[in-house]
Amino acid sequence: MAKRKAFEDSAAEQDSDVVSSFEESSSEDDYDEIRQEFEFFDPQSPWDFEGFKRLLRQLFDADATSFHLGAIADLILAQPLLGSTIKTEGNESDPHAVMTILNLKQHKDEPVIKDLITYIANRAGTNPKLSPVKDLLNVENGTNVGLILTERWVNIATELIPPMYRMLQEEISWAVEEKEPYTFSHYLIVSKTYLAIPSMLDEQTNRPKKKMKPKATKGVDEGHSMYYFHPEDEVLERHATLFGGFDYIKQSADGESDSKSTFHDFGIKQRGHLILIEAAKFEGAVKEMETEFATSTTQPSNTIAPMDES
Repeated sequence: MAKRKAFEDSAAEQDSDVVSSFEESSSEDDYDEIRQEFEFFDPQSPWDFEGFKRLLRQLFDADATSFHLGAIADLILAQPLLGSTIKTEGNESDPHAVMTILNLKQHKDEPVIKDLITYIANRAGTNPKLSPVKDLLNVENGTNVGLILTERWVNIATELIPPMYRMLQEEISWAVEEKEPYTFSHYLIVSKTYLAIPSMLDEQTNRPKKKMKPKATKGVDEGHSMYYFHPEDEVLERHATLFGGFDYIKQSADGESDSKSTFHDFGIKQRGHLILIEAAKFEGAVKEMETEFATSTTQPSNTIAPMDES
């Protein structure tokens, strides 16, 4: 814990006071601030086990049932000096965010890692932009891929994420100095995006639709606007070897998105997303992320940001 506390004091002191959410007042331009302090911790057993499972379920969305989430959580907890969590009520409280890295080569014989590799290779095969991923996941090719898993609740502002990436980068460096097996050729980040699709409820009832503002649209896929769930992904992609999205194997039933129609009366189609970065370019990506999402005392960037690619 000393390593984590030292980082908080020197680099993340202001981040713990980031305004995490705003409650809209009667005027669209006025906000009542709700301040909440956040603390960084190492992964801790047994307190984080159930919280990790919930965050992993959120990350993998419809396909979460394809994996033994408890086994993934156990692997994360087995390396407490790699990765971090964000909490609001002390060490024994539930994590609001997690970031970790798993050595796919080291754990290649673990059943859940085999499932993850098979799943990622399968999904990457559905998008030509991601096709090289399959060969990189084959440890016989001499590559060593670190799988970065990161997810958080919606109350976690984006400004809190660069410190987690910085800590992860430093922890990997320290582990390598100690001759531990964390010398990677590439980092593969698992993330997700969503398409804003017309709500079937609108079409069935012919009710008036609100139009999305043009500034909210930067990319389209199948004629639909596409957005990031993790705004920092846009920075990572500028340093990436490749990146792209894929549909989940288990698609929601038609019309199910109506229950999630919270964005300008549009439905939501969530998709998986992969970002591959060469190890040598990872530090540059983290530095740019720290600059772009510098801590602010104004409204944080924890809104969902639009993306540029399919």
